[in-house]
Amino acid sequence: MGGVQQALTSRRTVYRYKREEVPDRILECAFEAASNAPCHKNTHPWKFYVMGDKTRESLIPEVEKLAEKKTTDIEKLGAKISKAVEKIFSPPLLICVTSARSPQDPFREEEDYAATACAIQNMALSLWGNGVGSQWSTGAITRSEAAYAAIDVSREKERIVGFIKAGYPEKIPSIAKKAVEEIRTYLP
Repeated sequence: MGGVQQALTSRRTVYRYKREEVPDRILECAFEAASNAPCHKNTHPWKFYVMGDKTRESLIPEVEKLAEKKTTDIEKLGAKISKAVEKIFSPPLLICVTSARSPQDPFREEEDYAATACAIQNMALSLWGNGVGSQWSTGAITRSEAAYAAIDVSREKERIVGFIKAGYPEKIPSIAKKAVEEIRTYLP
């Protein structure tokens, strides 16, 4: 088994990254892979916003507020806030992904969301094929006004689908997946 199949079956979500920068050519290759994802009626509804330090910094007050809201143990609040902030700053790459909105056509909006998910998968596989790990994050920050303000888009025109964290893996998690027999059924 090699090539595409190897990338498909070996890819894992990566949570910790080396401080090493990902070369632009690898990132651009991943965007090209994303742009070739299948999409209904060629809508190409996805957009990728690569978030630099200034943009990430603009999220910190919201990240702190969300961490505070989730924390029940006041003694652990400082640690929880630090961990939440680290999730924004530790990955070498942080990319906000959006999908076009079509409130007047719910079916199209659903199709566009599915297409954007395919684009994210293409991107993740392209990165993985070049030794770069990633994580698709859909936490509460993705639904906050602060995230929309940070990337300067209107909630009416684009929906944040998630953040992609990416970089060279510090370690690759070992996760057991379901056997094919558990997920596949042949019908007569």
